[in-house]
Amino acid sequence: MIVSKKDIEHLVQLVRIELSERDKNDLLTDLNRILAYFEKLQEVDTREVPPLSHPLQMVNGLREDEVRDSLPVESALRNAPAKKGSYFSVPKVIK
Repeated sequence: MIVSKKDIEHLVQLVRIELSERDKNDLLTDLNRILAYFEKLQEVDTREVPPLSHPLQMVNGLREDEVRDSLPVESALRNAPAKKGSYFSVPKVIK
């Protein structure tokens, strides 16, 4: 597949941006190089390669849930810039 100047013009119109002629030519060149690279990748035999959802072996880094005591209110509010009773006090954001 080769991207044409007409394709670039259409793309620019769809995304509603303005590009100089030089930028359009650069984009045309870049897109054609990218597509050529993908065509080259299509030549690689991947029949024996299992499909991946992620390139790295992922391990769940979460710990098991365990029941324990809550943080004391005094500790939770210790560094609060403003508090009202046993709650954080924040500015009103809805009028």
